[in-house]
Amino acid sequence: MKQKLLFLFVSALLTSAVFIACKKDKSGSGTTAASISALNCSSATFSAAATINVAYSGTATVPYTGGNGVAYSAGAGISSTGVSGLTATLSAGTLASGAGNLSYAISGTPTTSGTASFALSFGGQTCTLTLTVNAATGGTATVTALTCASTTFSSSATINVAYTGTGLVPYTGGNGLAYSAGAAISSTGVTGLTATLAAGTLASGAGNITYNITGTPTSSGTASFAITFGGQSCTLALTVNTASASCASQTGVAKIVCLANEFLATLTTTQQASVVLTLNLTNAKRWSNLPCGLSCRNGLLFSSLTTAQQTAAIAVIQAASGTTTGNGYDEFNQIRKADSYLGQTASGYSEGNYVIAFLGTPSTTGKWMLQFGGHHYAQNITYNNSQVISITPLHEAVEPKGSFTYSGTTYSGPIESEHNAMQQMLGSFTSTELTSAKLSTTFSDCLMVPGSTTNTFPTTKQGIKVSTLSSTAQAKVLAAIAEWVNDLDATTAATYLATYQSELANTYVCYASNTSATAGNASSFLTANTDYVRIDGPSCWIEFVCQSGVVITGQIHYHTVMRDQARDYIGL
Repeated sequence: MKQKLLFLFVSALLTSAVFIACKKDKSGSGTTAASISALNCSSATFSAAATINVAYSGTATVPYTGGNGVAYSAGAGISSTGVSGLTATLSAGTLASGAGNLSYAISGTPTTSGTASFALSFGGQTCTLTLTVNAATGGTATVTALTCASTTFSSSATINVAYTGTGLVPYTGGNGLAYSAGAAISSTGVTGLTATLAAGTLASGAGNITYNITGTPTSSGTASFAITFGGQSCTLALTVNTASASCASQTGVAKIVCLANEFLATLTTTQQASVVLTLNLTNAKRWSNLPCGLSCRNGLLFSSLTTAQQTAAIAVIQAASGTTTGNGYDEFNQIRKADSYLGQTASGYSEGNYVIAFLGTPSTTGKWMLQFGGHHYAQNITYNNSQVISITPLHEAVEPKGSFTYSGTTYSGPIESEHNAMQQMLGSFTSTELTSAKLSTTFSDCLMVPGSTTNTFPTTKQGIKVSTLSSTAQAKVLAAIAEWVNDLDATTAATYLATYQSELANTYVCYASNTSATAGNASSFLTANTDYVRIDGPSCWIEFVCQSGVVITGQIHYHTVMRDQARDYIGL
């Protein structure tokens, strides 16, 4: 009997031990990790504005969805990129079961104005949080040194040839304040030029100020500009070259051919073989809207050229391009700089990744094509017997949208003139006309996708016929077309614009999305992702679409394409 009781007692003890062990195993098996299904940095709000060189302490509230109701600990500090000097630190909390907000404490002192970016990662999701850092207000912009001797010029100057360019003047000891545009400074020595300070914001330390130089130099030699800025003075000196016997006196296509041959003369045999290629349809279609360098384009990268070679290449592009501000070469140059701006925070973007190529040998008697461009620009101009026989395909796009500052220079924003012209066109339509022009389709990109080798033009016109619009609205349509055509030299632009004007009555306009737009309010159009507009004529085809930012989240960027349904890749 005693043995039986002892057996029962031991069995009870063992059962209790197993129960306790199991209970410990269950409670110590590891807590569920906090997780969410989406993290929306583009909708983040900040408790305070940030200003350059001012200590910042604030909170970013970042929305999420799909929370699993689990608690989470505070995170490690995340350093800002773009604008440095700030850190964002996740505050501890408990997720909602569904939608809610994360809180990031942001502190530090931003070193420049612009965008401070923080790469967030939480609960299996990532996004980029961006905080705008404003320029300082009040006070006077000052520098401790201004180095005119180290100025770089965007292009070379030649006697009796109209000049439009920029001079980047390095400085040190900048105090981070904004400054206004200056008055024109006339050149001495070689006269006929003026240098005008462009508005901008100083870096806190070293940077560059930009002078826009225009005019026609009256002699060769040195054009000197006595500049004073931020309490410092120096003399800006631009060399004006003697006229080239082969090119300076020529005009039109003959000048472009001459400059192309001067560029080729600066290259090695290997480089020449890379830049002059066979004129055929396969090579003609090698252009793209992607940052893919030479893997999807022809020719030579600008980054592979010496300074002299790049100057000669740019001279060719300038001769083939329009000269008005915001179009032609100016727009091409701004788009290149925008890529370098993106390259500060994302790999693969740089003005050095832009290219130049010739399909066929440049000649005044033969047929050949000039290609130049890169990620957000592609120009394809075909010449035959000294005539411009095709100005398309043309692709223009930009990120960031609007003005931006790169390397101490503020750019006004390429594609803004095209954007405004399309807004003004749609804003001139009546409610009834807008209804006729509206498509139900949603466009994530241009229908004629940049660089596609397979897409074809629709056989049926869509939207509203221009001949049914008021004379005011018809003029707005032509003005919109002109924004793309004017990227070409003035003579070519006038010829093609006259052609498209003669076809205007049989041209159609359609648009899509633009859900917030209202008749008569031009600025309400083309403001959000998938907003789209198209001009479709007997030959002219132009598309403009708004897309979500790729590098800069929370901001749209623009894609455009111009094609000619009668002249694209003509004869290939």
